[in-house]
Amino acid sequence: MKEKITIITGTVGVDSHVIGTKIISRFLREKGFNVVALGAQTPAEEFIKVAQETDADAVFMSSIYGMAEMDLQGFKEKVTEAGLNDVLFYIGGILGVMKHDWKEDEEKFKKLGFDRVYPPEADIESALEDLKTDLKAKGKM
Repeated sequence: MKEKITIITGTVGVDSHVIGTKIISRFLREKGFNVVALGAQTPAEEFIKVAQETDADAVFMSSIYGMAEMDLQGFKEKVTEAGLNDVLFYIGGILGVMKHDWKEDEEKFKKLGFDRVYPPEADIESALEDLKTDLKAKGKM
């Protein structure tokens, strides 16, 4: 078992809304995780590359501008091609534009390869509990 769990954080695509990911990064560091913060406007491929380079255990992506689905086309296939099927992928934020059904967004992003999908009002403590549960299930904690 690894000494410290490594988590990649960042805002995907051309989204420049970085405050949420900064809060998540700080929270995770305070909880003892090794966090590699990529910041804003991070291409999906960069998350994959850095996850490979750091032997990451999880990736937390955020998107607030509503275009994450477009930014993440083919993401699941790229993750598989990179051999990262053991890495947990989480995404949260405003994932669609206009009025939409959250359950549809959740289903859509799970099909894109995400283990967990969170609405903008999600509680960070609950996400941490999900992370711990998922890491334990993978034998990483």
